[in-house]
Amino acid sequence: MSGAKSTTDEVQQPSDGKQQQGKQEVRQYKWAWCAVAVILVGEILDLLDALVTTTAGPKIMADLGTSNSFIQWLGAGYTIAMAAGLLIGGRLGDIYGRRRLFLVGMTGFTIASLLSATAMSPDVLIACRVLQGLLGALMVPQALGMIREMFPVEKVGIALGLTGPVMASAGVAGPIFAGWLVDADYFGWGWRMIFAVNVPVGVAALSLGFVLLPKSRPDRTLRIDIGGAALAALAMAAIVFPLVQGRELGWPWWIWIMLVCGPLLLLLFARSQSRRARAGHSPLVEPSLFGKKPFLAGLSFGALFFSVMMGGTLLLSMYLQLGLGLSPLRSGVTLSTQAIGMVVGFGLSQALGMRRSTMYWGLTVTATGILGTLAAIWLQEEPVTAWWLSLPITLVGVGSGLVIAPFFGIVLSGVDDYETGSASGALTSAQQVGNSLGVAILGSVFFSFAGAELTPAGSAHAAELALFCALALVAAAAIVATQLPRRDTSGDGETLETQ
Repeated sequence: MSGAKSTTDEVQQPSDGKQQQGKQEVRQYKWAWCAVAVILVGEILDLLDALVTTTAGPKIMADLGTSNSFIQWLGAGYTIAMAAGLLIGGRLGDIYGRRRLFLVGMTGFTIASLLSATAMSPDVLIACRVLQGLLGALMVPQALGMIREMFPVEKVGIALGLTGPVMASAGVAGPIFAGWLVDADYFGWGWRMIFAVNVPVGVAALSLGFVLLPKSRPDRTLRIDIGGAALAALAMAAIVFPLVQGRELGWPWWIWIMLVCGPLLLLLFARSQSRRARAGHSPLVEPSLFGKKPFLAGLSFGALFFSVMMGGTLLLSMYLQLGLGLSPLRSGVTLSTQAIGMVVGFGLSQALGMRRSTMYWGLTVTATGILGTLAAIWLQEEPVTAWWLSLPITLVGVGSGLVIAPFFGIVLSGVDDYETGSASGALTSAQQVGNSLGVAILGSVFFSFAGAELTPAGSAHAAELALFCALALVAAAAIVATQLPRRDTSGDGETLETQ
């Protein structure tokens, strides 16, 4: 515990500061389970902040009197910042200590939430969302490392297993909770409460974290590639900015130049990592990963599939509220069926196995759910009701669970042990990039065809076109998946197969 002298307060590390699996038994930290609860609070805050603006976004847009692209930047600004920050967040924890970085990230995230709640202009709110993403990227990567330090090997899986049900429950409750807060309009704050509620929760978690989280020995010999992280962030922004703003700016020539520069900057980032490794410095991403087709396929698949997940959620929220006139609460209840379906999909994946074939089943169910949503909107003579949309949205969730459950293990089974940490960070960043791309692409299609008045008929037509785009992204993900390993072979010593 912070400030105490007991030897249980600091997690025991090998004398050389490196993990030595099998050579030193890790004793369970005295307050390990309490510390896990604090860590989960940080994870939940990050998850909810990525979700709640999809529910509250239309109300925020109406209240601040801003353009349609603003609602896209609410999500994209957060996820781009998170993706860029994750590249160095884990390394900062290694250098300065995971407990310290978690508490710094939690403190900053709480302050940024308060700033978001009190923002009086669209630009200030978007800046606060970017700040939230950056500070969340300091907090989130520390969780896995702290759990591994606090538990012996045989209990790490149990501790990590808690995160699935807890995060799934938060995913179900998040949209409903956000809608309830907006509709309840406590203290006359309306949508501001979705950010303000983070403040007391964050303060409580910080207070407990100072007492319960264990210290770990930092490794000051490591160095951070700030230039590489900045280059990656610039590349992501160069791709997402044109997709969000191009429509409102009339697609000027320089927007197209930015779109071309984005992928080129990513290639430059990959080369910079190779040069850094050859010079004997620690890269953000192990250069050897760029030569592995299954891993590159995993990055591409993550960006494509998660773009459908986040972009589809925003699309349906805009259609339900702006097109059909539903309240944030009713919209949140409708969208929560996707999270319920995801829990079901996670359960089914355990029966089907952590295989590529399970992912294909998931992609098929996801596509069926999207087609069902299209049919529900298209076939109804009157504007479709939320009830008709609930079943296909649930199917999308089931498919997502079947895809996501085996995805990370399958991709990581194709990398070497020394590459695992770097590969995990890159995959998580690709997920955040996908979230940003989905918000940008599907949101832009919707607003391009919905019309200025956002009538039910115009919104339905725009939603149908955006859903066709989502289907195309799922199809592209299915093609890329053919290059993934056939199954998660971690721990069983099987030869990697991709064909």
